[in-house]
Amino acid sequence: MFLYLSISQQSLTVFASEQDRAEPVRTFKISTALNGMGSEKNSGKTPTGRLMVRAKIGQGLPMNSVFVARRPTGEIYSDALAQSAPNRDWILTRILWLSGMEVGQNRLGNVDTMQRYIYIHGTPDTEPMGVPKSHGCIRMRNQDVLALFDLIPVGTEMVVAA
Repeated sequence: MFLYLSISQQSLTVFASEQDRAEPVRTFKISTALNGMGSEKNSGKTPTGRLMVRAKIGQGLPMNSVFVARRPTGEIYSDALAQSAPNRDWILTRILWLSGMEVGQNRLGNVDTMQRYIYIHGTPDTEPMGVPKSHGCIRMRNQDVLALFDLIPVGTEMVVAA
């Protein structure tokens, strides 16, 4: 499997392999960073370049499970929970933790994707897709992140392009 993320199209496409990009397996609408593209720590930007899925978190948990610091809280997202923390950046359902593969661009030092805790993760269904709105991560609909989680293995490589 191979992933291609287009920031300009706000889409994530799954291919059978990097070499075979003629026929997509699946394409998802996503939401990348409101602050744009970039890899610097504390920038709130989505890193670009070659990355990989370093870890998958949340296997077997219910849809809309809430995560804090990559750990399930035991809560299930609801309107009431949302009202109790209206400004929270919700991480829901599943986490695909990303790691950069290009030293100096998205790996190590001040640009380390993994140390920045950049994920592909679920978000409340009220959040728009196709519009950059995240704090740096890649947001997906909960149904979609669940499907992607089940489709790809740890180690799947991806390219994040403008």
